[in-house]
Amino acid sequence: MAYEFKLPDLGEGLTEGEIARWLVAEGQEIAEDAPLVEIGTDKTTVEIPSPAGGTVSRILVAEGEVVPVGTVLVVIGGDGAAAPAAPAEAPKQPPGEKVRATPLVRKVAAELGVDLAAVTGSGPQGRITEDDVRAAAGGSGAAAQGEGEHVPLRGVKRQMFEHLTRAHREIPAVTWVEECDFSRLDLKRLVPLVLQAVAEELREFPELNARVEDGELVLLDRCNLGLAVQTEQGLVVPVVHGAGGLSLDELDAEVRRLADAANAGTLKPEELRGGTFTVTSAGKAAGLFVTPLINHPEVAILGIHRIEERPVVREGEVVVRRMGNVTVTFDHRVIDGRRAAEFGLAVIARLET
Repeated sequence: MAYEFKLPDLGEGLTEGEIARWLVAEGQEIAEDAPLVEIGTDKTTVEIPSPAGGTVSRILVAEGEVVPVGTVLVVIGGDGAAAPAAPAEAPKQPPGEKVRATPLVRKVAAELGVDLAAVTGSGPQGRITEDDVRAAAGGSGAAAQGEGEHVPLRGVKRQMFEHLTRAHREIPAVTWVEECDFSRLDLKRLVPLVLQAVAEELREFPELNARVEDGELVLLDRCNLGLAVQTEQGLVVPVVHGAGGLSLDELDAEVRRLADAANAGTLKPEELRGGTFTVTSAGKAAGLFVTPLINHPEVAILGIHRIEERPVVREGEVVVRRMGNVTVTFDHRVIDGRRAAEFGLAVIARLET
């Protein structure tokens, strides 16, 4: 008996997903609950286990394709035979049949003025690739056009591309910058100390612990702090839920756990959802300061930048202190500069004392 596995609803209102990586091949035996496929969403990449055991008969959606929830991805069982090889010349898309092409390929076709219905697809099951489109536009593929290698944005990188494009396009962001004296802090616990200071001050500045929905500012009664973590797969933002109610030791343990899971690629979907405010710190890679992008639909993000010994003036004397810059980037549609600055100064005051 054959089992058709469809793209499941992964929650949070998601309507589509990207096939980031197949963990099996056609003709391979797989056990029930064994790793089957990695699905990329706008939040993270999730490993999906096989709902049934048997032979992988057909893989119907190629890596890198974005498909809606409910699409059949793979057939398990049946006669166990692998899908037949594609013919040397795949037929053109029949009139009225849906064109098989990813959003990226459609975008390239629109830019080059190519009618996808008239293009022969060379990908699996006749899917149209970017090279097919460029060849139809008069070239012979990406490499032959002298444009260099085309590297598709997939998985976390594609999600980051789309998410940050939206944040940059939709949010009029302003960044406030000020110095902070970190000399009294244990830098080994810098991140949990910053999260604790931020959580405490968000009680006094509720308009920064908010989100914009349907033209309204929604003040949130929960404090879930996102923490930007750079991994080999790209930038992810796991969330410390209920950060305002955690002790420093609890914050420290949770930050370490989430960072380890992020780097191992084992974060659960719920660990990347529900953030109300984000903190970012690039650690050793931090510059003097940068202008972080707001994690939409949040309205602000706090950044900790390079910390180093610098000469500063204290009571008329030049002394060496461990200094670094703190930034607050905020949505100027709903937060004015004075309130953002007051929030930043209040966080700095906590960190310095």
